[in-house]
Amino acid sequence: MFRQKGQQLEISYERRRKLGALRAHPESTLSLPRVFRFNAQNSEVRLTISLVALAIQPSNSIGGETMDEKGLLELWNTKRSQVINAQIAPTLMLVGVFVLAAYGKFETATDAAKYLTIGVAAATGILAIISQYATIREAEVLLVDLKRIEKPSELSKKIADSRGLLSLSAIAMVGLGLVVFALVVWAVLG
Repeated sequence: MFRQKGQQLEISYERRRKLGALRAHPESTLSLPRVFRFNAQNSEVRLTISLVALAIQPSNSIGGETMDEKGLLELWNTKRSQVINAQIAPTLMLVGVFVLAAYGKFETATDAAKYLTIGVAAATGILAIISQYATIREAEVLLVDLKRIEKPSELSKKIADSRGLLSLSAIAMVGLGLVVFALVVWAVLG
């Protein structure tokens, strides 16, 4: 049985008709993502548990800790980097498809090879879009947090006012993904 007392975690168990309990205190707490690592041991067992808090609260207070403007701006830059990094694999895959199509390799390819190419392109694109869309959703919540800062810098004000642009980029990402996928199908199947 798991029971939480503040930041302490207690796990009760029964083994060979003997009741026992493991109690653990957080080893470390990181701000984002919120990670708690509990180490516990008794004479018979050593246990390490890592818990990750996935809930996003629309405030700049996370578990009692308040993120300052600098922390929110660093998180904003992290989100931007995640969107950019999510585009690398699909871009490399599209370059490969483009080169093969430019040299006419799909004209002599088997149907199985063509369908495999389309399937890989679809899977790569879908996973990238999901990753980018999730990052954009998290960034939208971050903008709410930036608006709540007292005495924000001009940079924070400008970023906090960019929600419309974020929404537009989410729509464009999905739309362009569909157009690019249609072009891949056309290039592969002819």
